[in-house]
Amino acid sequence: MDRETLVLRNRAMTEAYHTPPPKHFIRRLLLRAVACLPVSSSRSPDAERILLMRPDHLGDVLLTTPAFHALRRARTGTELHALVGPWSAAVLATNPDVDVVLTLDFPGFNRAGNENLRSPYDLAIRTARQLRQVGYTHAVILRPDHWWGAMVAFLAGIPVRIGYDVGDVSPFLTDRIAFERGHAVMQNVRLLSRWVGDMAAPDVVYRYVINDADRADIAAYLARHQLNADGARYFCIHAGSGTTVKQWTAANWSVVADTLAEQLDAVPVFTGGDHERGLVDDITAAMQSRYVVAVGDTDIGGLAALFERALVVLGTDSGPLHLASAVDVPTVALFGPADPVEFGQWGDAERHIILTTDIACRPCRVLDWAGDDLAHHPCVREISVGRVLEAARRVVAGDPPIRV
Repeated sequence: MDRETLVLRNRAMTEAYHTPPPKHFIRRLLLRAVACLPVSSSRSPDAERILLMRPDHLGDVLLTTPAFHALRRARTGTELHALVGPWSAAVLATNPDVDVVLTLDFPGFNRAGNENLRSPYDLAIRTARQLRQVGYTHAVILRPDHWWGAMVAFLAGIPVRIGYDVGDVSPFLTDRIAFERGHAVMQNVRLLSRWVGDMAAPDVVYRYVINDADRADIAAYLARHQLNADGARYFCIHAGSGTTVKQWTAANWSVVADTLAEQLDAVPVFTGGDHERGLVDDITAAMQSRYVVAVGDTDIGGLAALFERALVVLGTDSGPLHLASAVDVPTVALFGPADPVEFGQWGDAERHIILTTDIACRPCRVLDWAGDDLAHHPCVREISVGRVLEAARRVVAGDPPIRV
């Protein structure tokens, strides 16, 4: 199949993927009926208490933290409660801007599926009752299309419900903000404009706070691998991603790791979860240089502390790359189906380089082409080894590693 035919094919498949099935129109009618129910307001707390809802995983929750910081600075006496999935709660464990972190096994985000058609709605009713007992003055639905969260806030009787004027979300909101495609960090900040005003990107603070215990643990870990002495240098590679279509080849990572190990006089350290061990094994099997495998050895705080001391962190589009930029270490990120304009690394473009290809069907915003031949979706794999090496050398030359 020639490239033009491939692009036309993928565009047609993308359009079909993003076209709502008939059952969604039925759901829309039901949701609009729910939004017309007479729901009483919950008990009013003595002071302002804001519920910030974000059901997504690591990277998306990290990209909400600048909004939390801006809100905390603007409303020092307000209680800020974050409602997130248990899969991302650790991201906020050291965050000083949030008073309470609540967790919920959000339907559609737990990667386990629903028990039956009723289960998401039963959970919504139970969750709304619990939130009603707490009592909130405001709810902010941070994910633009999260109709389920907006419905929960409505059923909980939260008086002011803020979100984007998008599809099935809108009927449940009291304050609707026109959606504008842009970086997720700024999308999140815009939702809080009633408190923080119209902020410009240079005024946004993006950070992950590392505690002393995590730094000490990583110092000990590095010492065990002879990487804590004066002059010891390492760089990190996080090769895994949420779906295979976003991954680069193991062979390419092997070449990059060996080449940078020699050129930077540094040790490659591979990070990831236990489910990514097989990928890392494939990479290291072809390597000639010394390496360290840290797969499964750290939690979120430890990973941040490990990244903080690295020369550079390289990887595909994933939450850990956002964590690396949040601790201000240089990054090189390989993007394919996701739109880097919306989900790229936040920060100085000279320190956080994003690599893409020019295939015309990118970004399709389809993160799982299950059942389709991966060869038909080459957007990440067409990024050359040479471009990755050049980007890594450039960010390392511009910024020495942090020594803590």
